[in-house]
Amino acid sequence: MQTVRLGQSDLHVTPICLGTMTFGEQVTETDAHAILDRAVERGINFIDTAEMYAVPARAETYGATESIIGRWFAQRPGMRQRVVLASKVAGPSRGMPWIREGSGMTGADIIASCEASLRRLQTDVIDLYQIHWPERHVPAFGILAYDPSKEKSVTPIREQLEALATLVRAGKVRAVGLSNETPYGVHEFVRLAEEHGLPRVVSVQNPYCLINRSYENGLDETCHRLEVSLLAYSPLGFGLLTGKYDDRGIDTDASVGRMAKFDSMKKQRWGRPEALEAARRYNALARAHGLTPTQLALAFCYDNWRVASTIIGVTSLAQLDEDLDAWGTQLSPELRAEIDRIRWALRDPAQ
Repeated sequence: MQTVRLGQSDLHVTPICLGTMTFGEQVTETDAHAILDRAVERGINFIDTAEMYAVPARAETYGATESIIGRWFAQRPGMRQRVVLASKVAGPSRGMPWIREGSGMTGADIIASCEASLRRLQTDVIDLYQIHWPERHVPAFGILAYDPSKEKSVTPIREQLEALATLVRAGKVRAVGLSNETPYGVHEFVRLAEEHGLPRVVSVQNPYCLINRSYENGLDETCHRLEVSLLAYSPLGFGLLTGKYDDRGIDTDASVGRMAKFDSMKKQRWGRPEALEAARRYNALARAHGLTPTQLALAFCYDNWRVASTIIGVTSLAQLDEDLDAWGTQLSPELRAEIDRIRWALRDPAQ
């Protein structure tokens, strides 16, 4: 598995990234460390986390995931130098006052959050520091359209970049990125960085999977032309694209997965009946072609010119091995055409 370069940076990462939002909620610290060990053993050098994690977000588990990773580093001398570490500063609180007070995200907030993450992660530097979601109002997390009446931005993009520049100059961050962004946002961050000599974003972490291909609605061109790499999250559609909810739906035994376990997730975009209906179509297509649903869904991202690295989230070693074993699965032109026909009919129900 060869590494790929993120944007115009000097970061070279594996095309599969281990996401860690389950650590500290669904996954114990012991199991999390075993998963991290196995990922590195199998050649993965890229780990993504966030100050907000674990998920679902609760005051009691705020920062827990970073702390688990920090103790993993501390217990394994030399391990920190073997991985590219990514984390994120949370945007406006979205009902999470334990992250910060108020409705915005100031430059001072960005610096304070980074310094707290560095302490939890027990490291001197975060290789890729990302803004988890925009400070301004955007169509994201299931919101389908931009509504200017909901704009409450208080921190200009330039001020955010200047705060990130402070962290880069201090050696606390190597490169910066975005998440849950729009074409406008990516363009503005790049334009202002180039105009004022500030850090240029190298990546955008957005949802991309069979039941949410909204990235293809213009953002793919933006990122391609501006040399901003896509880190695709939720490639398995919060588990819908594994087939485990096909028979009984998300109202099944809580041990099946997080969509069944957490009521709050059933109310999100991944819990829409239309999302499950589309997932069932894709899962049936996979089986008809001799693939597992997981193989089809991951191959769609793994073998895709738009994707630099695919972020996989797991709760067990078995899931990790299954996801990694899917690397190299090839989709024929005929199968890709069938995928596109389903998308044409059902569009992006988990957008």
